[in-house]
Amino acid sequence: MATALIIGASRGIGAELAKQYVADGWRVLATARTDADLQSLRQAGCEAFKLDVTSLTDCAGAGWHLDDEKLDLAILNAGIYGPHTSGLQAPDQQTFDRVMQTNVLAAMRLLPILLPMTDAAAGKLIAVSSVMASIEMRENSAGWLYRASKAALNSVLRDVSLQARSSICTAIHPGWLKTDMGGAGADLEVSEGVQAIRRTIAALTPADHGQFIDAIHHQPLRW
Repeated sequence: MATALIIGASRGIGAELAKQYVADGWRVLATARTDADLQSLRQAGCEAFKLDVTSLTDCAGAGWHLDDEKLDLAILNAGIYGPHTSGLQAPDQQTFDRVMQTNVLAAMRLLPILLPMTDAAAGKLIAVSSVMASIEMRENSAGWLYRASKAALNSVLRDVSLQARSSICTAIHPGWLKTDMGGAGADLEVSEGVQAIRRTIAALTPADHGQFIDAIHHQPLRW
């Protein structure tokens, strides 16, 4: 039985990923922050454990909890958008710290812990990023704190990929999906989008290692 870890599975893309992988017969390890969300994941067939990615203690504890695991797939999905700015409004210190801790510092703490586990299974290590992270493709400044955090996440993923022995490490843009973050006007229902994401993940090859991929259309994106 293949094993997948979904970090940030309480709602939206993460919850749907967990649900679909369970339905396909995978053993799914999943994380959430609240007892209610953990209970929902367990009822869906996941092995769920508590993880607040902004907590150093929780991130270190994840390594202990996952000790000796061999992961065919690990997906770092946890993330927040932050303020919905349209121009160059500077964030206050608390907002900046919250977004950067969730989207970047968590990755720097967790991805090095997970890499040996995906290496052990010649598995795949995925960071959920966003096309908004791309510097080359950027056409406006909307959500510039979120953009900065996801560009930094891409950098972290690329650095992790350089340390991999047998994992395929990839940053993905999951598409614009109808989640709490994406909103009702998004392109795709979350179930449809996650199906496409899973097809792209399944099709990843060593040629995709260290790359930034549009998961809906399975094509490379410019950094």
